[in-house]
Amino acid sequence: MAEVGLYLDDFRAPERTFQLLTQVAGRAGRSPLGGQVVLQTYQPEQYAIQMAAGHDYAGFYRRELNSRREIGYPPFTRLVRLEYRHAEAQKAQAAAQRMAVQLEDWLREGGYSSTELIGPAPSFFAKQNGLYRWQIVLRGPDPAAALRGRNLGDWRVEVDPQSLL
Repeated sequence: MAEVGLYLDDFRAPERTFQLLTQVAGRAGRSPLGGQVVLQTYQPEQYAIQMAAGHDYAGFYRRELNSRREIGYPPFTRLVRLEYRHAEAQKAQAAAQRMAVQLEDWLREGGYSSTELIGPAPSFFAKQNGLYRWQIVLRGPDPAAALRGRNLGDWRVEVDPQSLL
């Protein structure tokens, strides 16, 4: 199905879907014999699919920027993704809950009222390589500033992540 990537819990899912479909169509057209792309989808009205089918790069760009502006995602805001991994599910969850409380304190103490804390929640791929994964996302004008000089222990920090998966 053409829209399978749209079901992922990531703000860049439409962008990735559009990119993949236009890449596939471009490869089909490289043959000296020409090519034809047939999309099978349950969501033919979805804008990323519609605009990829019509090769409407500018339209997709405008629509995607408007969507991101409305929901407060890059490039109109910045993100920091913190991830904790542990072999025991309960310990991973407990560490994530403790970090969320700590982050709330740091945000309040530092005057970061325009930075939003999202989570904690299990990562999209909740268990990988035998480790349970939990994440917290900070969203705001400069969420990394709240973390500067802080002891984050075993937490992995990704500023402006390409994916929230």
